[in-house]
Amino acid sequence: MGDRIIRASWTSTAVFGVVAAAAAATGNRPLEIASAAVDVVLFLAGCVVFLVAYAKAVNRSRDEEIAVAGVYLMMGGSAPPQTRNHLLGSLAAQTAIAIVTAAVRWPLAFGILVPTLGLGLAGLWTATHGTFPKRRQQARTA
Repeated sequence: MGDRIIRASWTSTAVFGVVAAAAAATGNRPLEIASAAVDVVLFLAGCVVFLVAYAKAVNRSRDEEIAVAGVYLMMGGSAPPQTRNHLLGSLAAQTAIAIVTAAVRWPLAFGILVPTLGLGLAGLWTATHGTFPKRRQQARTA
């Protein structure tokens, strides 16, 4: 499952990059519309994945010390370096593509929404496979 999340992240980045680059390079109106459609679909998928990752992290937080930065940004050793590099690299590529293509052609500004998917997939990987310290027992007062 972990490798599928990484592949999904890079695949969505590639699809986004190809469509956005084609639309930015040509200025073709139908390609700009197709790019916006791809952007919105990837954003909506990102919202769903982000929420699924959050729900999984909340469930795990009953037994483990989980921080938001550990889940979505893979900080604190919650993921192996290679996995972290892949998922955050894909997120960085999505962000760069979004900024560059929006700067070239303003109708492509919908691309700014796409990194939500990269962030959500990083969170999903970590919430599902990440390593977190066990929660310490708190003293209960009556």
